[in-house]
Amino acid sequence: MEFISPSLGRLTFEEMFEDIIKFIDEVPDVRYKLIIGSDSQPREETCFVTAVIIHREGKGARYYYSKEKQCTARSLRQRIFFETSRSLSVASRLAEKLAENGHSDLDVEIHLDIGEHGPSKELIREVIGMVVGSGFDACIKPHAYGASTVADKYTK
Repeated sequence: MEFISPSLGRLTFEEMFEDIIKFIDEVPDVRYKLIIGSDSQPREETCFVTAVIIHREGKGARYYYSKEKQCTARSLRQRIFFETSRSLSVASRLAEKLAENGHSDLDVEIHLDIGEHGPSKELIREVIGMVVGSGFDACIKPHAYGASTVADKYTK
């Protein structure tokens, strides 16, 4: 999976991870949160975007995103579960690398493109259970900016 940084261009997963660690090491004494969120936009092809945000709380952030297009038509339910699976896959890889590099204490959140309003509300319990059962914190709209703002920006 390739990632794109608005400031650095195309990066491999390893290069993205190294940039995240570099960002943390620049100011090590503040609190950080690692956020992963995915969104999709169905058209003739469905565009799936997964965003990775390293947030230096109160002091800025960096983000990266990965984009994939699929020809398969999917229902809303299938898209939400696929978005969640993409986020969990990236989060698991990042958590493993963080543990290997002495950063296992970093908060990792999965931002889900679902909320109390709209057609996705029926999926909240299932999708949050999927995320929490995988060992990550889950966040839904309106607080899920990783999915609903950052990832959404690149699905257009």
